[in-house]
Amino acid sequence: MAGIVIRFCIVALGLWLASEMVTGIHISTTGTLLGAALILGIVNAVIRPIIIIFTLPISVISMGFFLLVINAGMLGLVAWLFKNFTIDGFWPAFWGAIIVGLTSWVGSAFVGPQGRVDMYYYQQRRF
Repeated sequence: MAGIVIRFCIVALGLWLASEMVTGIHISTTGTLLGAALILGIVNAVIRPIIIIFTLPISVISMGFFLLVINAGMLGLVAWLFKNFTIDGFWPAFWGAIIVGLTSWVGSAFVGPQGRVDMYYYQQRRF
């Protein structure tokens, strides 16, 4: 359960960073930010895999770069669902999706595949 909450917070942090760094992404309230993070997680878990399967030939031909377009579309879909979350076009959605993706990628290094928080220990060897 803690892993799910941490992933939710990581996505919310990514959305906040995207709204701060990318001109054209506007999130008005904290409630909208948290709701968008929740809906983005659901959209990425349910709708995104279906779209990836349908666009698999394009993704293979583009060597995976079309997945960035799909991520931008998922972010645009979430923005369309919220009144206080606006994206001013494709390129802000594209760059925002990259920021959210990178934030999630870095944050997922601390959350294991079963949703547990992983702890990493470094032990120095003595020769």
